[in-house]
Amino acid sequence: MRWEQQKAGAGEQALLGLDGLVRSVRSPEFDGVTFHEVHAKSVLNKVPGGSPMPFKWTVNPYRGCSHACTYCLAGDTRILMADGRTRVLAELRVGDEIYGTEGTGADRRFRRTQVLAHWSTVKPAYRVALEDGTELVASGDHRFLSASGWKHVIGTSGWGTAERPHLVPGIELVGTGSFAAAPQDTVDYRAGYLCGMLRPDKYGRERDASDRALSYLPAFTTGTDFARLLPSPELVWQQGFLAGVYDAAGGWELDVLRIVHEVPQVVDTVCDALARFGFTYTVKKHERDRSVLVVRLSGGLAEQLRFLHTVDPAVARKRALEPLAMGGEFLRVRSIEPLGLDMPLFDITTGTGDFIANGMVTHNCFARNTHKYLDLDAGKDFDTQVVVKVNAPEVLAAQLRRPGWAGEHVAMGTNTDPYQRAEGRYQLMPRIITTLAETGTPFSILTKGTVLARDLPLLESVARDVPVGLGVSIALLDPRLQRRLEPGTPSPQARLELVRKARGAGLPCGVFLAPILPGLTDSEEALDALLAAVADAGASGVTVLPLHLRPGAREWFARWLAAEHPELVSRYRTLYARGSYVSQAYRGWLSKRIEPLIRRHGLEPSSRRRSRGVPGDESASWPDGAIPAPRDPGAAAASAAGEQLTLL
Repeated sequence: MRWEQQKAGAGEQALLGLDGLVRSVRSPEFDGVTFHEVHAKSVLNKVPGGSPMPFKWTVNPYRGCSHACTYCLAGDTRILMADGRTRVLAELRVGDEIYGTEGTGADRRFRRTQVLAHWSTVKPAYRVALEDGTELVASGDHRFLSASGWKHVIGTSGWGTAERPHLVPGIELVGTGSFAAAPQDTVDYRAGYLCGMLRPDKYGRERDASDRALSYLPAFTTGTDFARLLPSPELVWQQGFLAGVYDAAGGWELDVLRIVHEVPQVVDTVCDALARFGFTYTVKKHERDRSVLVVRLSGGLAEQLRFLHTVDPAVARKRALEPLAMGGEFLRVRSIEPLGLDMPLFDITTGTGDFIANGMVTHNCFARNTHKYLDLDAGKDFDTQVVVKVNAPEVLAAQLRRPGWAGEHVAMGTNTDPYQRAEGRYQLMPRIITTLAETGTPFSILTKGTVLARDLPLLESVARDVPVGLGVSIALLDPRLQRRLEPGTPSPQARLELVRKARGAGLPCGVFLAPILPGLTDSEEALDALLAAVADAGASGVTVLPLHLRPGAREWFARWLAAEHPELVSRYRTLYARGSYVSQAYRGWLSKRIEPLIRRHGLEPSSRRRSRGVPGDESASWPDGAIPAPRDPGAAAASAAGEQLTLL
């Protein structure tokens, strides 16, 4: 059958809402895989600021999305934005700033992050109801943060029967519950806001508040229309009044929201409004100026968020939530029930790997990146839904030929393998490589796909004109263990042969020995044999990375370990007790074991100053050969003095 005739049928899972979708197709030569062909508007992606990665740009012509299509929520779920307000999930866009969290386990603090990707699909939907009345509609594979770690909505996925950590009634989730509705922008709200902004000797010093006040003034003929306290105000007037008073005289003090005011009648009006909305508070005289009153909101983070959303102040810094803690906020699950229908569901990828949905900490598909890199979930499940940017070479050519392009290092393979099976059909990489070379752009490729061997002659040719770096990941040599841990991936022997061919073509090629599994692949004999094979293949250098278990990979590996090596479960609990990274003690032990073996096989790094920031381990160094080396050492030194992470 011809490829063009294999459109996905009505029973297939189409990626509804995927920008630029041309068609979804299947083919007998890729059994069980659906390819979603899209026309991308951009393929050159800027790495978020603050990232330790030694490059600023990435290109990903493919996006494996079986994971991306499982962690989904209903489109009307409200998301906490970085300005403290909320927006429905379906309306988010790439580049939007929102709040995620940082911390270990349930001990979390707010952290600003960006939306890196946004998509939708159609999945069976479940309703998760919490004790305070909060409801969330999500797919069965979605995960929420509980007091004891990340939990899926239901205990089994559609492709297997193994139980996984999941929600049950009574479990505590981290979060504050549903967000309050924002006030309506009416004349009464505006009058209340302007009244609240008035002070005896000043009108308001904050630019955000002044701009809002000036935009409201034309609706009123004279100041007497709003410059008086009302004895029986409307609800919306009180919302505006609280917003105005907070902008003029409020703020944060040691994670407590407060209003400080010198007019007793204004404080009385504030207290009346707070009481009407059900807030609890305290009123005390100021410690230094006894004529000034201080109103402090009680109830912690949940009530602080409810206040900000209920009244909607204008001043951005007074809505900022960093670095408030949410670790002490929990709500119990009341019920989990299937809705009995498939629904359009949405999800995002963020820089923190999570976001705040209806007040609850929820996981996104960031684990997709580390799963792919660590070879922990790279078999059939990852490959069943693949997004293909069929116009990637043409779009990239247009982007790189713009006057502002500075020819900086572009990395490929840090999110999704550019030489996965689909590349054998679509052949996007030869044109991408040619475009990079023609525009004088250094580039690197990280892969475990042996399809790369097809393009070695082209890479050998372009490497005469631009710096090129190649990296191949190899976790182990044992074929039996490899088949159980890395189903559907090229064998270690095939990857070693790829390294040999790359070096034979005169190309640099570094190898990532990753992940090293404590108690399974970290014996001196196993490491010595693996390093010997890598050295024999001619690798330019190596980087050794111990197993890294982000949420998702952690649950998957824990089930596998309990089934295959139950005697190691207790040890792994100790080694990974502090989170995703193995203990420092083990890292030190592994370093002492591996360093003499690296020297024995002549794989020491050529320089002490190596590029740091590896996917899955931001403190690790890249192996020699995996990052394009500067052609002119003098120019490289000058560049490094001003910009340490850009390698040209």
